[in-house]
Amino acid sequence: MTVVGNVATQPDFKEAANGSAVSRFRLAATVRRWDRAREEWADAYTSFYTVWAWRMLAANVVASVSIGEPLIVQGKLRIQEQEREGKRWLSADIDAVSIGHDLTRGTSAFRRVSPARPLPVEPVRMAEAAGGGSGGTPRPVSAATAL
Repeated sequence: MTVVGNVATQPDFKEAANGSAVSRFRLAATVRRWDRAREEWADAYTSFYTVWAWRMLAANVVASVSIGEPLIVQGKLRIQEQEREGKRWLSADIDAVSIGHDLTRGTSAFRRVSPARPLPVEPVRMAEAAGGGSGGTPRPVSAATAL
């Protein structure tokens, strides 16, 4: 399936138990409809998806994607069912195959990354990012510091 939407949460990055890289973020996709009475486009409803990226795609997502950016995500839809506090919950996850910026809404600059030498990702402490505290939000290391 293909979904067009906006990034709702900052992508996080971690190493899975099997050693492969994984990234996850939420994507908000709003359906727009033509309102004949007002003669204008109007928002109908918003669906939220958890997008999962693996291996090289995971590292590139963390290095390239921020909250609010418009994306096109292509992948396999997975519906998750859980029970919490006696209630049934459903969530829609997408196992991404490809992720890119939606160029109908802005411009983007592409940088090729060698598959043999991906940019490493290191955790950023919240103290460094916000001036206090600590945390584990990842960030890419620049090519200059990676060498």
